[in-house]
Amino acid sequence: MGNVSRTAIISDRRITGLSADVIAELVSELGPLWHERHQARLASRPRKRAVGAGAKHRLVFVDRLLATLVHLRHGATHDVLACWFGVDRSTITRVIGEVRPLLAERGCTVSAGVRLRTLAEVVDHLGAGGKTGIIDGTEIRVRRPAAGRKDRDKFISGKNKQNAVKTMVVTDGDGRVLFCSPTTPGSCADITHARQLGLIKLLAQGPVVEILADAGYQGLGAQTGGRVITPPHRKFKKNAPDWYEEMHERQRKAHSSRRIRVEHGIAHLKNWRALARHLGRREHISDTVQAIAGLLSHQQTADLASARSM
Repeated sequence: MGNVSRTAIISDRRITGLSADVIAELVSELGPLWHERHQARLASRPRKRAVGAGAKHRLVFVDRLLATLVHLRHGATHDVLACWFGVDRSTITRVIGEVRPLLAERGCTVSAGVRLRTLAEVVDHLGAGGKTGIIDGTEIRVRRPAAGRKDRDKFISGKNKQNAVKTMVVTDGDGRVLFCSPTTPGSCADITHARQLGLIKLLAQGPVVEILADAGYQGLGAQTGGRVITPPHRKFKKNAPDWYEEMHERQRKAHSSRRIRVEHGIAHLKNWRALARHLGRREHISDTVQAIAGLLSHQQTADLASARSM
């Protein structure tokens, strides 16, 4: 790709979803790591020629990163990206397969030099800062599994009646994405997924942290000593007094107004077309979710730092 086209992509945030400064940081951070792994792969197999012989790469690392970002942001097909970058489709497929795991491994950026990669680190971060965390599950549509597959029904979501995978999103009180879990089949309940991730043990044995959640997580409060706060239970199913209806509605709205930030964070994630509906292989969806969460958190942190400096 020519310098003019490359500059146009980097300078327009609508194309990649990231500012030029964030892209520059990604290039400086991931470029050496990609080169190191590439050389290790070349040296790991028997060779008839020395490493470095043969055809040279037509895509420098910045172009590889840009192709991956455009794919994640807009869901552009590998054929379209191949035409745009002037290479073969198989090259784009290989490029995305190499860069996407690097992005997923970065974790979520909360400040300069501070990354959160595990749920335990998120709980410790919230506890150290005395901040409130908000959790919610979100579903991503995926292709229907092949006929005859034993676990085919596991991907059918009971809520949306479609084939999907589920991930748990954690944000802070301002809606900044702190963590996206590995995906699980869509039939898994939100509370079950939270238990499988070890959230109960982390909250029970870790620092004192307030976690807001919706009604899908009711029951975690009792198991975590009240650290998970869910909407109030409805005590009257029929013929509730007027005073109770008013109080219950007021409490429910107060909780919802605090918890709505996680919905905003999920909406920002779904702006990346790869998460609006995932058309690739299901085994790649976890890397895709965590890569986009890391990119979004990095951009949110950069925007916050820029706003404070003004």
